[in-house]
Formats: sequence, structure tokens, C-alpha cells
Amino acid sequence: MKSFTLRKKEVIIHTEGEICGNIQELTNSPIFERIVHAFMDHLKKHNSLLSDSLFPPEAELSYRSKILSLLRILTTSSLEEVVKILPDYSYFLDKKNLLHEFVEKLYNFWRRYERYMICHSESGIYSHDQKPYRTFNMTVERLSHLVRAGYRDICENITGTHPRVYRQVDAGCQAGIIAVPKIWNPPSEEYRELLSIPFIRQLMIQPPLLLDPPMNKRTGHFQKVTQNLLSNIMIDEKKWLCYPAQVGKLVIFIYFEEGFMGLGCSLANLFELADDDQIKEGPDAIYLYGVDPAMFPTDINSETVFFDDEPNQILIGFVPGNDQYGYFGYLKKMVLTLHNVVMMKKGILPFHGAAFRITNLDKSVFTIAIIGDTATGKSETLEALRIMGNGYIADLKIIADDMGSFEIDETNHQILCYGTEIGAFVRLDDLEKGYAFEQIDRAIIMSPQKTNARVILPVTTVDCILKGFPIDYIFYANNHEEIDEFHPVIERFPDIEKALEVFQEGKAMSKGTTTSVGIVNSYFANNFGPIQYFDLHEKIAQRYFSEFFKANIFIGQIRTRLGIPGQEMNGPQTASTALIELVGLKSKK
Repeated sequence: MKSFTLRKKEVIIHTEGEICGNIQELTNSPIFERIVHAFMDHLKKHNSLLSDSLFPPEAELSYRSKILSLLRILTTSSLEEVVKILPDYSYFLDKKNLLHEFVEKLYNFWRRYERYMICHSESGIYSHDQKPYRTFNMTVERLSHLVRAGYRDICENITGTHPRVYRQVDAGCQAGIIAVPKIWNPPSEEYRELLSIPFIRQLMIQPPLLLDPPMNKRTGHFQKVTQNLLSNIMIDEKKWLCYPAQVGKLVIFIYFEEGFMGLGCSLANLFELADDDQIKEGPDAIYLYGVDPAMFPTDINSETVFFDDEPNQILIGFVPGNDQYGYFGYLKKMVLTLHNVVMMKKGILPFHGAAFRITNLDKSVFTIAIIGDTATGKSETLEALRIMGNGYIADLKIIADDMGSFEIDETNHQILCYGTEIGAFVRLDDLEKGYAFEQIDRAIIMSPQKTNARVILPVTTVDCILKGFPIDYIFYANNHEEIDEFHPVIERFPDIEKALEVFQEGKAMSKGTTTSVGIVNSYFANNFGPIQYFDLHEKIAQRYFSEFFKANIFIGQIRTRLGIPGQEMNGPQTASTALIELVGLKSKK
């Protein structure tokens, strides 16, 4: 074990591939001593009756040392054997039950931390990332075994009994990372400071991973600034990692500070890791998440910013390491903002929405995109379609869950649909009951006890988001209007003017996933790029919508009613039923 960092909610263990070989080495390690002392501080801070009963207040410092030594000895000897050899510990014989309770609570105290292990390795054929199974087997799994075994041995040596039920809980680290330095060519001198930050090459998560970040909502927009803040920022490479993400066709280097370790590891359920060749070619954009707030200039009116480095043809985003930005939405949405801007600069139309490919039982296929703001029913309608389409749909491929792009294929006279993410970041409240538990073996769940609880699940593959499927239906997700004879579930727009009017207005009922409430408007339901490059997006949108109508693609709106109280489940289900009827899906007979 090389070193460790202990924060309010996180333990981060740094190693070069080796950890404690046995329980005795574990209990004699600096991290064990630190955890025991932190637990005793916790008991004292909360005026615990256990602390008052077990430790005489007049001898607190001596008993801190005494309890640490006792726990170490109890890994191999019973309490009675200890007292025979060391009579000073006879005090604990009459407090055996309290001592056992102390160990139980100490074990739970340790497990309440979010626990991560980073295996630092050098590049090359003998690097740990070239044999990840062996590395993880020797680190993450061994540590979990040692902690469980140590806890059980100590408890049994206190009580003199064996438990009849054993629970194989995850007692070690919940995520293991192999971090390796990689060579890439920075676009200019000011980017060279990033070269020393290691890249994540392998990441193992033991789901379900439950996280409780400081925040559960996102607020504001990502602002374009006129200066590259990188020149003002000092980076301690020992506290940063890079997750090289494949975001659609692009590669974005996502650097995050270890204070946001849980959120950074969660990227694995959303974006595929780029390969070594992609890293060597360099990024299309860079994102620094967790910058020292003191290094932000005082002359900008936002702390969620990005810079368009046109001379070097790269975008770079910045968000400070304050708790107020400790929400996965800040990580995900800035990355997608950078993606969208790069795509617009290529003349490609990005969209904020879900897209999927349906194969009917008669082998006919349809590609559908539902475009809308956060919590307007895109993912929820797709999920309802997945469930209700059983018996109608032979195959359903998710192309995009939250963001994607349309591209004009001049050669084949088609408009193709692409995605960006392999995962979904969705509200637990808006999923079909039980669905999250069906997928819990792959899930990362955030703030389950709070409003806007979220789950991150892998839902598709890189091959699917990159294939490019011809689009057939494009809907605007209307979550705020009830349905009646004048407002059907699905409504087709008669012309390009009406279509652009609805999409440009971007009206939706806020669901509380940000700090906005009530009816809100967002241009093209996409605050992540188009509003920052309004003129450029307008030109692209005019061209693409003209091509949509020329190609006779169905352009309309679908009323999901997700923003109407009481319709959170029924609304998406009704919308999916209308979709099944519209595309003419046929059921099994």
C-alpha cells in the first residue's frame, strides 16, 4: 500500500500493485490506525454512550492507544488469552459486550465510506493494464477478503462464539482503477501540464454502487468565456486522473480531482473508455472537473465555463471543486456540451433526446428520435415502449439515451442518427417499478434517499451509437400539455415553419432536476451548445429541417405528460402505445 487519502466520505488507497498480505499486516497499517482514530473521534463528537461506557474520560489518550493494540492482538488471540499475558487489558473482560459493539460499529463506520483503490502502473508490455484480471484479483478482491476475515476473527475472539450466518458484503474497495501514464501530443505549450496526469486504462466496479454526492441538482448554463483558464491553474498530478471518454465519434479527455472520485468512476457506466490509439491521437476536447476554486478569475460571472481555443482547434471546459458542483449532471452535461459544439463546427446537427431502432416481427425497421429537455419523458417513454412492446417488437436498439446527432449522408441521400453515450442517467422515480432492481447488478445509484434520485445504467454499445441509422420519425417531447380531441398524443407538423417554431420555443414543465420550476423554455430543448452558438445552430437547423421535410421524415410532437402530476407513469405508457400504433407494429398471434 503506497499511500491513502481519507476524506469526509471517501477513502482512496494508492498502490503499485501490492497490498497487505495478511490480517496482521492490515491491522498494523497506517490506514487501519487512522480509521480507528477517526471512529473514536466520531463517537466523541456525537456524545456516544458507547464511548462513555467503554473508555474512561480521564484516560482518553491512553485508551486510544490501548484499543488499537488490543484490536491487533485480537486477530490471533481470544480476549481471555490476551488478559492472561497482558493483565492491563483485564478492564475489557467486564465490558465484553461493549467491546463487541465497538467492533461492529467500527466495521460499519468503515463500510459507510466510499472506498476506491488506484493501482499506479507504468506503460509497457508488463504494465498492470495489460493483465487487469491478475491485478484486480491481487488488490481489490484480496482487500475485501482481508477486511471481512479480520472483522470476523476479532469478533469471534471477543465473544468466543461463531456466527451461524455469514454475509459476504463488500468490505474492501467498491472500485478499482489502473492508472497509467500515456503519451499524447498537446496542442500547445500551456496544455503540457496535463501530460503528467495518469489515464484510467482499466476500471472495475462492484455494483450496486450507492453514492451520495453533495448535490442532487444542477443549475445554470455552461458559459463560453474568452480566456483559457488553463494558464492560471496549477494541477497536482497526484490528485488527478483522466478518464479518456469516447463520446460518440469524439474523444474527450475528462480530468477529475480525487474529491470527485465517485462521480469520476461513474463515467464508466456512461461512456466507453477510449483505446490507446485514440489517446495517442489526442482529444477533440478537454474537461477539468474539480479545479481549485481559488484559481478561478474573479472577472467572470460563472464557474461552469468552457473556452473555444480556435487557434489550437480544441475546446476546454472548467468546473471548480466546490460541493455545489458535486452532482453527476455537471460532469455529464459539460462533456456533452463540448461534444455538441465540436459537432456544430463540423456542420452537424446535435440533438438532446433519445433515439432508438425498432425491428418489427415482420422484419420492418423504424428509427425514432424523441427530442426534449431534461425530464420531459424521453427515456421514460423509451422504457415504457421496451416493456409494452413485448409481443410487438422483435428487437429494440438504443442509439442515444440523452444526446446524439443527425448527419446528412450525401452519397446515399439519407439522414443518419448517431448517439453519444452507452449508458443512461435517469430518475429512479420515473422508471417502471422494479426495473432498477432488475438491473441492480450493473447499477450506480445516486442519492436514493433524496428527490431526483438517479441511476446510471449501461443501455447500449459503442457499435450501436456509431453505426448511423437512417431516421424515420422525429418528435418533440411535450411533457406539459394534456391530451384531448384537439391535442392528440402524437401530432404531425404540417410544415417546416411550425416544426421550427415548436423546437425553437422548447417549452417544457420543469420536474425539479435543476433549480428551475414551472414552465420553462430552452432553445431546441438543448442548453448544451446550441444556445452558446446560436447563429451557427440556426443555419444548421434550417438546413437540416429542410432536408427532413424533403425526405418525408415524420416531424411532430409526442405528448408524454411527464410534467403533469399523476401522469408520471401513465403519460409515457400512453405515448408508447401511440407509437406502437403509429409505426404499425404487429403483435404475435
